[in-house]
Amino acid sequence: MVPFRKVFAALLTLGALSGASVSAQMIDTPASYAVIMDHATGKILYSKRGDEPMTPASMTKMMTAFVVFELIDRGELSLTDKFTVSEDAWRRGGFPSGTSTMGLKPKDTPTVEELLHGVITMSGNDACIVLAEGISGSEAAFSRRMTEMAHELGLNTVNFVNATGLEGEGHVISAEDLARLAKMTIDKYPQYYSWYSLPSYTWREYTQANRNPLLEVAGADGLKTGHLESSGYGLTASAVRDGVRRTIVVNGFPTMAARAQESERLMRVAFQSFELKSIGPETMALPDVPVWLGEARSVPVSLAEPVEVVGHKAAFSKAEVEIVLDGPVKAPVKKGQEIGKLVITMEGGDPSEATIIAEADVKKLGFVGMAIEGVSTFMKRGDE
Repeated sequence: MVPFRKVFAALLTLGALSGASVSAQMIDTPASYAVIMDHATGKILYSKRGDEPMTPASMTKMMTAFVVFELIDRGELSLTDKFTVSEDAWRRGGFPSGTSTMGLKPKDTPTVEELLHGVITMSGNDACIVLAEGISGSEAAFSRRMTEMAHELGLNTVNFVNATGLEGEGHVISAEDLARLAKMTIDKYPQYYSWYSLPSYTWREYTQANRNPLLEVAGADGLKTGHLESSGYGLTASAVRDGVRRTIVVNGFPTMAARAQESERLMRVAFQSFELKSIGPETMALPDVPVWLGEARSVPVSLAEPVEVVGHKAAFSKAEVEIVLDGPVKAPVKKGQEIGKLVITMEGGDPSEATIIAEADVKKLGFVGMAIEGVSTFMKRGDE
């Protein structure tokens, strides 16, 4: 792609969309890893080491549940199917383990639906192991299936060695991929996603409250906490306010209180400091693009369709906007023909792209005109 940098008109128009100057500073956080994602566009609004593989602890269980959702969707599994709790699942994930548990006992036969609640709300390691063994024969085999499915979904940082998120060498996923997994869960399986907001779940006589500290925050409706000594306290959380959904992922806090406090702040920042703007042909005036060997020296262009631009409010006035062409635009040009791309780059986020089309026909010069153009070009080079 060859950049065409006569973009001052577009730059001024985009800058005007930000309104008055915003004095807010770009954000920071004490989290070791942090991501803010705009759900509608899937754009990463803020990232601190967000693309680096990290230890997710029990946030792993989002993928465990997603695999089960997929198998149910494919007809390979039913919510009413039952699996028997093995001695190993009880010992490594039940009360004897001293870890998060659903409270299952050996030879119990919970349904898949009950086990999913055990995974999602109770964060039960026993529930994860029972599902893994029932579906794939062993937790190791199920973990490989988790990793393979994650890669198929484009979550390329994933390497899972268990279904629980307990300590395991090389067990990793990035914060950005956790945010993407949250988006996939919300978009594809809303009927199950609602379970992430349940305040508690009871298996027989044992009740466990949902550990998500943001469920009491306005609009928050999921997803999953995590904690290991090696990873610190983490959280993947999503919320909706005024029809806008944002998702945050954080990890590496020293205490539950620090996680809760900073997560609430980052979720507030996600809504207050970032905004989504729709930029269309009627709101952005683009400079004409030069045409080679055309009866007209240039062609007016416009956006083919609106483009959604999302970013920190303070970044709009400093956005970089450029028209990018595959090469020189050669006549003839047809109205509606794709000319190139408008690329909008804002600090702290991925670039947004939109197709640019010609707004008029430009005929190719005839033989005489081409000859005159050739002489003119030769003379200009001679003057250099």
